[in-house]
Amino acid sequence: MRKYKVLIDPQAKQDLKEIFIYVAVNDSISSANKLLDSLENTCYKLEKFPERGHIPEELRLTGIKRYLEILYKPYRIIYEIENNQIYIHSVLDGGRNIQEILNERLLR
Repeated sequence: MRKYKVLIDPQAKQDLKEIFIYVAVNDSISSANKLLDSLENTCYKLEKFPERGHIPEELRLTGIKRYLEILYKPYRIIYEIENNQIYIHSVLDGGRNIQEILNERLLR
């Protein structure tokens, strides 16, 4: 079985930081830590199963098929496979305007 290396880009790290802060302020630091661990574990599971994601509907409509997503509800983890590396580009709350965010980040 081929193993991939997961790399979390700076924007996705910022997404994780913002999610952590939001949960810490609105719930608890303990809950924020648990959520952050779960999101990061979900990202790193891609090392073994990178193809398990699907093309985000917002990108499928534009014809762009190189990005995939996996879910850790309500969060959407957007990534790209390149050779034996997985690039995590975004970790977004599914309630946000995903189309607008992806246009800004991936379609520039």
